[in-house]
Amino acid sequence: MAELDPDVIEMARAQFAKVHRGVFDDPRLKVTVGDGLAYLRATNVRYDLIVMDLTDPVGPSVELYSPATFALAKRAMTAGGALTLHIGSPFSHPQRVRDTLGSLRQVFARVTPYFVHIPLYGSIWGFACASDVLDPRALEPGEVERVIAERGVGDLQYYNGDTHRAVFAIPNYVRALVG
Repeated sequence: MAELDPDVIEMARAQFAKVHRGVFDDPRLKVTVGDGLAYLRATNVRYDLIVMDLTDPVGPSVELYSPATFALAKRAMTAGGALTLHIGSPFSHPQRVRDTLGSLRQVFARVTPYFVHIPLYGSIWGFACASDVLDPRALEPGEVERVIAERGVGDLQYYNGDTHRAVFAIPNYVRALVG
């Protein structure tokens, strides 16, 4: 995990235990306090999954949504790896959704948008999975349920095999936007 602001880490540790479920005490987690982009530029580690929870693309953070940054993330991935990130609301940020998907498509062979209703935002919110080989739509609900059980993940409030499939069903009013 790379996080620019150490206060964000401490706030998450203290206030979101129900979400992180003790991950900060897991010896497999290495937390790097600093610029995540600088980390991507310097790392020789290869990851199966890179999850970017980026600040909005305003001012200096615009660079984080660029093909160059996505190429750095791809370089840090294993051959079968994937990148996921939020792409914005198709209602409030349609151009951001288009631009981010376009930048991802310049770098990755497969870019799969998906959408989830986020009650806090009062709207559906867009995400994307980018990979050269992975197609998350191919994962059957039964396989999702098997993996959840196998890994001992419990007390999920939203995610299951059926919701996995459902998030990839793009409504007609969003299809034209995502291409």
